[in-house]
Amino acid sequence: MTKANASVLLFHEVGLHARPSVKLTKVAKGFGARIELATNADGPWIDAKSIVRVMAAKAPKDTVLHFRAEGGDAEAAVAALVRLVESDFAEVEEGA
Repeated sequence: MTKANASVLLFHEVGLHARPSVKLTKVAKGFGARIELATNADGPWIDAKSIVRVMAAKAPKDTVLHFRAEGGDAEAAVAALVRLVESDFAEVEEGA
C-alpha cells in the first residue's frame, strides 16, 4: 500500500472557508486513496473528502495544512492537493 504525505502553507486571504473547502474535497474525491488533512502535524486528522469536516477545521490564513494519503494513487492525490493550495485554489476555478 502506497503512502504519501506533504505540508503546504495556506495563504488564501480568508483561509479554508466554504469555496476553498468545496474545491479541496472535490479534488480529494477524485482519488481512490484515503486522504486525511490536519492543521497540526500531530493531528487531529480529518477525512479530506468530507466537506463538513474540512469546513469545521476553520483553518485561517497562514496555517500549514498537512496532508497524508494511503492507497494506490496516494502520491498523486497529495501532489494534486498541494498544487491546489499553492495555486490559491485557482486550479479548478469554474468559469475562469
